[in-house]
Amino acid sequence: MKIIARLLITTLALLLVAAYVPGVTIDGLESALLASLVLGLLNLIVRPVLLLFTLPVSILTVGLFVFVINASLFWFAATFVEGFAVSGFLAAFVGSLIVSLISTLGNRYL
Repeated sequence: MKIIARLLITTLALLLVAAYVPGVTIDGLESALLASLVLGLLNLIVRPVLLLFTLPVSILTVGLFVFVINASLFWFAATFVEGFAVSGFLAAFVGSLIVSLISTLGNRYL
């Protein structure tokens, strides 16, 4: 039940990002649900590997490189989901930051 609630929170966050961040578009609720599922899978499987390989760069940048990884995964997720598009890295950066903040706050209250 918690997984479904987290998926719905991320879906809501994606819809908000699409409404307010220029460069991020989502065609509908189906695309948002699928995009949140893909983002969750990428964060579960790919993100830990990327964090491990980029550990020296993350240490040199005092952890700020993690934001670049998050934005890259957000941008990469758009390639898998039809109806979800991110037009550039800045849009991906802002979108991933907002989705992360909303998801963290929403999951904290679960």
